[in-house]
Amino acid sequence: MTPTHTAADVLALEDTPTVPPFAVVPGAQVKRVLQGREKSVVDVVEAAYRLHGAGRSVNPPSSFLRLPDRPTARIIALPASLGGEYDVDGLKWISSFPTNVAADIPRASAVLILNDHATGYPVACLESSIISAARTAASAASAADRLSRGRPRPTRLGFVGAGLIARYIHTYLEGTGWFFDTIGVHDVSAESAAGFRMYLEQSGALGRVTVRASAEEVIRDSDLIVFATVADRPHVDDPSWFGHNPVVLHVSLRDLAPEVLLSATNIVDDVDHCLRAATSPHLTERLTGSRDFVHGTLDDVMTGRVTVPAGRPVVFSPFGLGVLDLAVGKYVYDEVARSGELHVIDDFFHELRRHG
Repeated sequence: MTPTHTAADVLALEDTPTVPPFAVVPGAQVKRVLQGREKSVVDVVEAAYRLHGAGRSVNPPSSFLRLPDRPTARIIALPASLGGEYDVDGLKWISSFPTNVAADIPRASAVLILNDHATGYPVACLESSIISAARTAASAASAADRLSRGRPRPTRLGFVGAGLIARYIHTYLEGTGWFFDTIGVHDVSAESAAGFRMYLEQSGALGRVTVRASAEEVIRDSDLIVFATVADRPHVDDPSWFGHNPVVLHVSLRDLAPEVLLSATNIVDDVDHCLRAATSPHLTERLTGSRDFVHGTLDDVMTGRVTVPAGRPVVFSPFGLGVLDLAVGKYVYDEVARSGELHVIDDFFHELRRHG
């Protein structure tokens, strides 16, 4: 007897999930996709912020793997899920080994795993130090734009910390239309400061580049300030240095003492995430016993729920959300897949029948 199938049976068969292929996306492909697309990546990051602000994401606290035999090092897991047009789950696994710098290799390395929304199977492993740096820089560029509205547009840029993140932030600022008359640079390593200055000059950066002897000099002489250090505790504690009301991108999160934050308008990416792990905002909460010093999130600013006053410093402290990595990683994956150049690993998943 020939079996019959109802329309519902056919639809159920069509909706049966299948195991997706697994691909590896190396750093060279990631870089090719992202290079020169700074405005597009900023749009991706802002869309992720809006989805997160609307509750269309899951972004648990990051998990820190501390290493007793290597006290300056850590490896961090950032799980997340992002809805909307992305509809993707995943995990960034990023290490920070500051001692790498002495060997002239980057401090951070990372991979990003993307999971299929329907089956939960991993669909890709992407080299993610570039994705992480790009989403950090795109977030900073977005904040620079959003937080400088309603005040004179900054023309003097200053960097405290002159590593890879500083380089990416400069690239994203220029790539989204920023021009500066002067660029000041300070790093505790004279070699790093000189190397960053050389990079800026050779990249054709507009504006006079000057290496400064102290963070104070950079801060006082800049109206857009980027902190991109590896500091593990505050080292800037004088609010008077910020008396000219600059926009401060506090990307490295642990440079500013509570006294500085209490004298400023404070914007974060996510309140609960940012006020933990001994960040400067977390230390400020401990000191005051309150979160009232936090005025809102970048999404609040983008949507108009929070207005940033022009008459005081404004500090953006982004903890770095896993949903941003997912959004940029999905953008990269889709672009590589569209090009037909995905490196698919055949038979990566071996046991695909429940009962053999």
